[in-house]
Amino acid sequence: MLQNLHVKNLALIDETEVDFGPGLNILTGETGAGKSILMGSVGLALGGRYSADMLRNGASSGLVELTFTVEDGRIRDKLKSMDIVPEDDMITLSRRLMEGRSISRINGETVSMGTLREAASLLIDIHGQHDNQTLLNRKNHLALLDLFSGKEIDPVKERMAEVYHTYQKLKRQLEEASLDDESKRRELSLAEFEVNEIEEATLTEGEDDELEQLYRRMTESRKVTEAIAGTYQYTAEDSSANASDCLSRAIRAFQEISDFDDSASQLYSQLLDADSLLNDFNRELSEYAKRFEFSEEEFNETEERLNLINHLKAKYGKTVSDILAYCERKKQRIEELNDYDTFMQELEAKLKEAKAETDEVSETLHGIRAQYAGIFSEEIKKQMQELNFMDTRLEIRLVDTGRCSANGRDEAEFYIALNPGEPLRPLADIASGGELSRIMLAIKTVLADEEDTPTLIFDEIDAGISGITADKVGEKLHLIGKSRQVICITHLPQIAAAADVHFLIEKNAEDNSVKTRIERLDQDSSVRELARILGGSKVTDSILKSAKEMKELAMGER
Repeated sequence: MLQNLHVKNLALIDETEVDFGPGLNILTGETGAGKSILMGSVGLALGGRYSADMLRNGASSGLVELTFTVEDGRIRDKLKSMDIVPEDDMITLSRRLMEGRSISRINGETVSMGTLREAASLLIDIHGQHDNQTLLNRKNHLALLDLFSGKEIDPVKERMAEVYHTYQKLKRQLEEASLDDESKRRELSLAEFEVNEIEEATLTEGEDDELEQLYRRMTESRKVTEAIAGTYQYTAEDSSANASDCLSRAIRAFQEISDFDDSASQLYSQLLDADSLLNDFNRELSEYAKRFEFSEEEFNETEERLNLINHLKAKYGKTVSDILAYCERKKQRIEELNDYDTFMQELEAKLKEAKAETDEVSETLHGIRAQYAGIFSEEIKKQMQELNFMDTRLEIRLVDTGRCSANGRDEAEFYIALNPGEPLRPLADIASGGELSRIMLAIKTVLADEEDTPTLIFDEIDAGISGITADKVGEKLHLIGKSRQVICITHLPQIAAAADVHFLIEKNAEDNSVKTRIERLDQDSSVRELARILGGSKVTDSILKSAKEMKELAMGER
């Protein structure tokens, strides 16, 4: 769940922290206090769009940081697959905001925006008014049905994607393989030429690397041999100036006094050692020089061979392995073209088999969806009745389009009648904004056990509702809060009264600036805030009493 929110230098927020609790967390406050800014900051931390004008006036940078506790083993495994490991069961998502850019981190390590969003999707789900619009697009209805169908449908969908991609691959292959006689003749001729050209070169794996090393050694050997020759001239060649000759003269000159005393003997011994070392050096230098001996003919042969290989690389692949693999593919293609009718018959048979398998799996998929469509619609209706939708009828109509895709052949659409006697019509044609919010809440309640996300945020869930309906929404949010953490901004006392944890967001003038602060309310403070929402600027004893009763009633229904 979301443990902590830390915001700094964002819009009206100077710096604030919120420690959320389990269950239903409610945030209230007067209009303009900064509730939307707070939820917007959460969205930024999860990878939402950022612009520099979101920063607090005068600030050069801002920070949004979310800390989560991760206890669900499935979520831990998914995070681990992304190389994200919770530290002491904690994950911290942060985003530092600067002029024109931002930096995202997970547990202090810089990550891409895509990684941040993927990790966030496992931990939290923000539901605002714009999300209600997903219900207006019938393409989303099938995804909701599949989510409800759960574990039974998932392996079938995976299989559907596999067989469909196999079918499409074979279909493309058959289309590409269809040739008239002239095209077949031209392709066969070209393939035979290419195979002959490659085979005549008698390539071997790794040959190009060896030749390049040899060629480099040959081209650089002139410089090396010149250096060796110069060195050898000074150390060993028959010349009065070479080091070996000079050292021999020195030995002869010093030999006469080598027995004079111990110091002379030691110096003479060192002179002999130097002569021995120089002789060893000259022998090794001579052997090293032989490694760079080559003929002009050998150089030309190496250059020609490299040119041939590079020519083949330019046509058939970047490496010798690629060229040889290309040659094998062309040999196979020659076999196909030489027995073209048999090849096409086999390919058509494979395509027919893949099509039959695709139809079979899509039919299985359709059957599972049809089975769950009625169950899902009944469950949604039950939840809608608890949200004050009376005498509502709802159907999920599943249509086999006959057009196959990786998701099968089905389309689904919600049909609804909100009042008795009305015909069922597409949901997008009849629902208002407030009704959509409650319908989405009903769907979220039904899907609560199917969705793994441990934290749900509802922003503007109370739009267009009041009275008994607001009571019902509050009860429903509290019900969802029993299985996962719920965070909700509201303007309605009926919803606020259902809070397990209640926060007040206030805007205050300080030091010639306006700042937003957040306070966690105790039981008495929560009642006073409910009274403020009920009575506005004038909170009388009777209003305060009503607020207390509202809170006690909400607590008693748990």
